[in-house]
This record gives sequence, C-alpha cells and structure tokens, in this order.
Amino acid sequence: MKDEKRNSAAGSPAAPPVDRNDLGFGSVVARQARERLLNRDGSFNVERRGLGFFESLSAYHWLLELSWPRFLAVLAAGFLTVNFCFAVAYFLIGADALSGAVARQGAGRFLTDFFFSVQTFATIGYGGIAPARLAANVLVVVEAITGLLLVALGTGISFARFARPRAKILFSEQAVVAPYRDGLAFMFRIANANRSELTDVQARVLLAQRRESGDREFLPLALERESVLFFPLSWTVVHPIDDKSPLRGRTPEELAAAKAEFLILLSGTDETFAQVVHARSSYEAAELVWNARFASLYDPPGADGQISIDVTRLSTIERL
Repeated sequence: MKDEKRNSAAGSPAAPPVDRNDLGFGSVVARQARERLLNRDGSFNVERRGLGFFESLSAYHWLLELSWPRFLAVLAAGFLTVNFCFAVAYFLIGADALSGAVARQGAGRFLTDFFFSVQTFATIGYGGIAPARLAANVLVVVEAITGLLLVALGTGISFARFARPRAKILFSEQAVVAPYRDGLAFMFRIANANRSELTDVQARVLLAQRRESGDREFLPLALERESVLFFPLSWTVVHPIDDKSPLRGRTPEELAAAKAEFLILLSGTDETFAQVVHARSSYEAAELVWNARFASLYDPPGADGQISIDVTRLSTIERL
C-alpha cells in the first residue's frame, strides 16, 4: 500500500477524464473525417468488421428487418429451392422411385418429381403419385419433417413481423431557422404515419460539430417542449436560439465549416402494443433553411368541425 501511495504521489499517469457528452460513438469516430454520423433513415455510418461469418450471421434479425415484398420473395425462393433439392433426390433414386408417374425419362420425370415434392412438402397429397421404394419412402419422411419445421419457422417469423411494434415517424425533409418570439429558433416537423396512436412522445436534439482541433463535440439543444402527451396530428419541435443556445450568433457558413449535424432521437409509447418505440434522424447544415417557416398542415374544417391535416405538406416551407 505504501508503494502504491508513493507511486501515486510521484505523478503516475492518471486515467483520462470521461467525456460526458460522448453519445456512444467514441473519440475515434468523433475524429473521423466522415461528414455524417446518422443518416436520414436513422442508420449509423459505422461498420463492424472482423467478425466471422457465423458470428455476424443473424438470419432472424435479417428477416425481421426486410421489407414485406423482399420477405415474401425470400419465402418463395426458399420454398422453391427446398423442393428443387428434394426433386433432385427423388430423381437420383431412379425412375421406379414413384408409382403413378407417367414420364420416365429426362425433364418430364424431373418435373414429376418436383411437383410430387411440392405436394409432399405442403401436405397436399392428391394421391395420383406415391412412393414405391424404401428409399423414396425414407425421403418422404425426411421431407415431411423438413416441411413441418420450415412451415412452423416461416409462420413464427411472419407473426413476429406483424406483432413487432415499429415507429413510422415522418420527418420534414429540411429543418428551418425561423423567427420565433423576439429572436430565432431552430425547427423541424414530424408526423405519425402509423394508424396506431403514440402517447408520451419525447424528443432529444443534439448538435454535433467539429472543434478547431478536429474532434467532434456534442451539445444538447434545449427544446421549447421536450415531450407531448398526445400525438394525433403533427409536432413542430422548436429549439429557441437564446443566449444559452450553441447556435447563438452562428451563420450558415460557420455551421457548414464546423460540419454541423443535428442528431434527433424520438421515443414514444405505441398505444396498440403498449410498448416503447424509437425513431431517429439527423439534419446537416446544408439541410437547414434560414429565414423560412413551415406552411400550415391544417385543412379547412369540414361541416362536422373535424380537424384534419395534410401530411403531404409536412416539408412545405415558406420563405420570409
């Protein structure tokens, strides 16, 4: 213990101070010359390398993230591929493997084997063709088990995709710096594109910019309102540019030179699933319109007095 105290008193190197403003990107990424940390669709500009094929393989997450057209295409391709493989196996057993088959040679016999595989895999069983040899019967058993497992897997993943709550927040294509009260404010607009309602929606906005040393710093921007309890229409998120704002006195040229990026994180509770969902996006300095404001989204009230908005005007701005 005395030696440790002596070494400490002698000036042994201390641990580097912790950067409380680090968002999780780390100091190395903060020093990179990459112009954007967060893409408009919410994906990060970070790539993980060095993982083995099986370490990085996550078929379940990949299938959950696919769009529905691609997911259905993958299911169809998998179905055809499995049946093609079993058709090859039936074909290799021999021409007498299946009874009731008309074609005995070439492509005709292969098509017969393929359609018999489809009937077996899908448990259709028309009865016109049946296995005639032991090897064919064993292959039918293997295909029946494979079909049950794959159908159960496809059904489970399809249900998981339906049951998975996902936020579908529309962001305005550009943010604006508009007159606000006696000064200016940074603003962007969002709307909910899902049929389900969101409640207790919270927003966090940070300014990422480069220091003169080349490192990035992350500065939280105070919002006029950090949350809304109900989110049935749209929400214009406002950061007043007051004396405490990092944007005070900044010009478009200064923000562009500092590689300024406005990082946005939204969270809210999906009323249908009673689960928290997230959405994120960002705006670069070039996507910031100065001396402009957002046009109104509201339609004229109908005869019944119902309020409605037109989300196609979410990104419509008016120059001042």
